Amino acid sequence: MSDPTGPTNPDDPDAALRADIRRLGTLLGHTLARQEGRPLLDLVEEIRALVRSDAEAAATRLSAMDVTTGTKLARAFSTYFHLANITEQVHRARELRRLRATTGGWLDQAAKRIAERGVPAEEIAAAGRRLAVRPVFTAHPTEAARRSILSKLRAVADELDAEAAESVLYGAPPHADDRRLAELLDLLWQTDELRLDRPDPTDEARNAIYYLRDLYADAAPQVLDDLADTLRGLGIETSPTSRPLTFGTWIGGDRDGNPFVTPRVTRDVLLIQYEHGIQATEQALDDLINEVSVSRRLRGVSLDLSASLARDLDNLPEVAERFRRVNAEEPYRLKARCVKAKLANTRLRLARGTAHVAGRDYRGSAELLADLELMRASLARNAGQLTAVGKLASAIRTMSAFGLHLATMDIREHAEAHHAVLAQLYGHVGEVSDYRNLPRDERTKLLATELAGRRPLAGVGTALTDAARKTFDVFTAIREAQDRFGPEVIESYIISMTLGVDDVLAAAVLAREAGLVDVHGNRADVGFVPLLETPAELTAGGEILDELLSLPAYRALVRARGDVQEVMLGYSDSNKEAGITTSQWSIHRAQRALRDVAARHGVRLTLFHGRGGTVGRGGGPTHEAILAQPYGTLDGSIKVTEQGEVISDKYTLPALARENLELTVAAVLQATLLHTEPRQPLEMLSKWDDAMDVVSGAAFSAYRGLVEDPDLPDYFWASTPTELLGALNIGSRPAKRPNANAGLGGLRAIPWVFGWTQSRQIVPGWFGVGSGLQAARAAGLAPVLEEMHGDWHFFRTFLSNVEMMLTKTDLSISRRYVETLVPGPLQRIFEIIEQEYELTKREVLAITGSPALLENNAVLQRTLAVRDSYLEPLHHLQVALLRQYRDSGAAGRTVATAPGGRRAPGDGAALERALLTTVNGIAAGMRNTG
Repeated sequence: MSDPTGPTNPDDPDAALRADIRRLGTLLGHTLARQEGRPLLDLVEEIRALVRSDAEAAATRLSAMDVTTGTKLARAFSTYFHLANITEQVHRARELRRLRATTGGWLDQAAKRIAERGVPAEEIAAAGRRLAVRPVFTAHPTEAARRSILSKLRAVADELDAEAAESVLYGAPPHADDRRLAELLDLLWQTDELRLDRPDPTDEARNAIYYLRDLYADAAPQVLDDLADTLRGLGIETSPTSRPLTFGTWIGGDRDGNPFVTPRVTRDVLLIQYEHGIQATEQALDDLINEVSVSRRLRGVSLDLSASLARDLDNLPEVAERFRRVNAEEPYRLKARCVKAKLANTRLRLARGTAHVAGRDYRGSAELLADLELMRASLARNAGQLTAVGKLASAIRTMSAFGLHLATMDIREHAEAHHAVLAQLYGHVGEVSDYRNLPRDERTKLLATELAGRRPLAGVGTALTDAARKTFDVFTAIREAQDRFGPEVIESYIISMTLGVDDVLAAAVLAREAGLVDVHGNRADVGFVPLLETPAELTAGGEILDELLSLPAYRALVRARGDVQEVMLGYSDSNKEAGITTSQWSIHRAQRALRDVAARHGVRLTLFHGRGGTVGRGGGPTHEAILAQPYGTLDGSIKVTEQGEVISDKYTLPALARENLELTVAAVLQATLLHTEPRQPLEMLSKWDDAMDVVSGAAFSAYRGLVEDPDLPDYFWASTPTELLGALNIGSRPAKRPNANAGLGGLRAIPWVFGWTQSRQIVPGWFGVGSGLQAARAAGLAPVLEEMHGDWHFFRTFLSNVEMMLTKTDLSISRRYVETLVPGPLQRIFEIIEQEYELTKREVLAITGSPALLENNAVLQRTLAVRDSYLEPLHHLQVALLRQYRDSGAAGRTVATAPGGRRAPGDGAALERALLTTVNGIAAGMRNTG
């Protein structure tokens, strides 16, 4: 399989990348011939040539293809995309290393801007103390590739990098031996890309842990050390136990719509994380034991460390006699061995479920870090300053970031679940007979009084339904987890679909029942996080927060959390409901309102951005998104979801993982110190706001006109392969919300974006934008729009993301889906989509002043064009298979299953497998699933 871009031009900056893609394509062709025979390779080349010369003939040829051959063809194109993707990542990583060597990293650039601005040292120090960046890994199912495939691709990347390094170091000719790569490609071809079974939450947790362990070993320590050096260069010394970068997870804690996340699953996932956290810490300690070989016969040791070591040796008979003897004069090594013994005891305590014993095991990370800080302080006072700020400080920074738990788990539940429990509890005490139907203001008053009171609502024998018991028991599970693992394992409780203050108070009252909060005792072991998901709630977000913080009982809980209030912003559902323009504008304005309310109440605001992978779900470049936030909304802390293919794209290769972590930390540091005031005069911002209101209003009307069309549900299901998403087995959470109807209202944002993306319509990424911009232009605002694009980071980033989605959209391919699969009366919907696409493209280009989309990014233009030549056959094949699948009735029935829940062989299963293979290939080619 050759690269369709033609011979490599040595002056082309992408020449090396193209050469590697061509090389891997050739090796893949050898694999196809070796594994399946020369006819398959010939067929691949025939179809590629036919697509370029006669798309209609290619479609006819593919529609007549048998299922077995079609499956192999789809696998061939899918494998090519995987190889192209990983090769692009390898070369991106190389370029980043080269740039870092010549121009410095993102933190260097941020420090330069901060220094040029002349920010006082005390402000920098305060910002450094407040810095708290947390990527949060979620199990949202948008990664189509199996871990087995990803690990093979990582091995290909390692091989390409090893060859490049040998070429530089030893002058070895590149590509001297293709045998290892050929072996990996054969293994890749022989590995099933489809999952047999749906993963459960513990499977998803292990997948996240794979990345967290890699980050622990490489990227995170580098970024943390670079940050310490950057601040030191600005005249600020930071404590190694500060936590400017930590990691979060929803896996095992996100109960909203996932019946498989039970209290027991939460405990199991935390135990798995802890086991891996202990292992990672033990490996770090082994490095310290090898490194810090200081002898007390040559250098002194602090009395604090000596006393602590003596206590440890008394308390820990497990420390082998050999170590006591061999390391008798090496106190740092002996102390580290005592720490390892405590870690082993911690593992044993957790396995047995016994109580924590101070001095013998660890409950949380505080005692572990205290032991290491004793070592560091002793070294610093006894001629070991370089080690104290070097190897040991680096280890402490990393352990502080990850703790023994690796990632702090957020718990999330739908607001209505809490009210369902409280309805039963109030019914039990006999005070409120119809809690569920109380007006929201009355329910708020009731719950505020309850939270401020002292009585228990529930007793040991209180009867609850099974569903209510599961919800209630989560709060008990949180308390037990904190007792068992330490307070940092769970810190936030997120309330999905928060519509009012009562939704937050309901969760707080249930937490009080479980002993997690005590208004009168100034204790709050968790914080409560309203999740604002729809445009209406985003618009009302400031009012909700103001009312919430005005309640004395709730304000006391916030005070107990250090006067910090977290609010989560939902990108995916707001986009699905209102379209990308209104969603982005509502989120932007909500941040301003929340910022101002928090300031009035003397509360620090932490915004949690629920971003997805695609632009239609809030995705896009993280660095640009952070810098485009309203002024003053970033005060050191931020949380951002990382999910699906975004995780593998960002964190598979260590160099890219370092880059992505560093650019996020650097952007937050820069925004915290340099974006505290408006960049433009307030009257100019007001003018831009008015223009955006016009754009948003018209865009919303156009988008709602589409989604409220009574024919849209039937059109969507007919023109997209969305019914296949569940069969991909890429996540434990159902695609539809509980009790959802057959329409689109109950469909989650991921399958919504998935369907549009697979059929290349990509409606969530741009629809309505053209109507909005046209309305503003008609209102005489064309000069204002151009001014906004030139000077307003928010608007420029918004249009840039839309431009990317317009480029990925290919309505000539979409037309094939529509003409083949959609009944005639429904095809008028496609005409609406075409008209809005052309309008949006025309309006965007009018503002950017470019003759074509991505005109200023020739490399990306070329890359997408190359991908399209491989994607088109997959789309044609998918359309043909979908028609066969639906005509056969396979789409409307459950395929027979064999023992163990796996699909039994048969025509229906083979057809479904072929289709799923095309889904995987298109997802790989588009670099997005949902």
